[in-house]
Amino acid sequence: MKAMILAAGLGKRMRPLTDHCPKPLLPVAGKPLIVHHLERLREAGIHEVVINVSYRAEQIIEALGDGDAYRLRIHWSRETTPLETGGGIQQALPLLGEAPFLLVNGDVWCAALPGPQALQGDDLAHLVLVENPPHHTNGDFGLVEGRVNQTSTERLTYSGISVIHPALLAGQPQGAFALAPLLRAAIDNQRVSGERYTGPWVDVGTPERLAALESQLQG
Repeated sequence: MKAMILAAGLGKRMRPLTDHCPKPLLPVAGKPLIVHHLERLREAGIHEVVINVSYRAEQIIEALGDGDAYRLRIHWSRETTPLETGGGIQQALPLLGEAPFLLVNGDVWCAALPGPQALQGDDLAHLVLVENPPHHTNGDFGLVEGRVNQTSTERLTYSGISVIHPALLAGQPQGAFALAPLLRAAIDNQRVSGERYTGPWVDVGTPERLAALESQLQG
């Protein structure tokens, strides 16, 4: 299985830290945030990673190169303008191939990843869900017996980590578009599974959360 790391965002919420450094390269516990992802992907047995880049793309490409230093191969998907999550994935599909792939938001930190077996049958996606953090108390989706729904009273938060089948994006026009509406449509069609992850996870969306993760990892 290949993986894709979403790293094309502007990092506006992380300013002023991202004024001169793209968010994926912000240091956490002595290494760039995105390197934590690369190391965990390699540990999970993944050898090829696609990374989409836009804001300060050259800095990221120069820092990571072809992935040889991390014992994996990096393919770069350059976006002249940010294509949002869905558009970014769609542009990268020729690099990802026709098999399901692991999708990781570049601005989260997580201690574990789902395996390729997580996607079963004719499902289009498998979502890793976590307990609602203080900054997102209402959550995103419900989870009942391994199936994701939008109707449960108890809701969990999408972790930014999933296994995606390329067919989820079938028929979408080129250009910028969000992934969330496609996921919600697939959920309503009973084609999305999920798991509740209770281990270490952080949405590194602000300087304060970055500092908290730094303290957690160093402690």
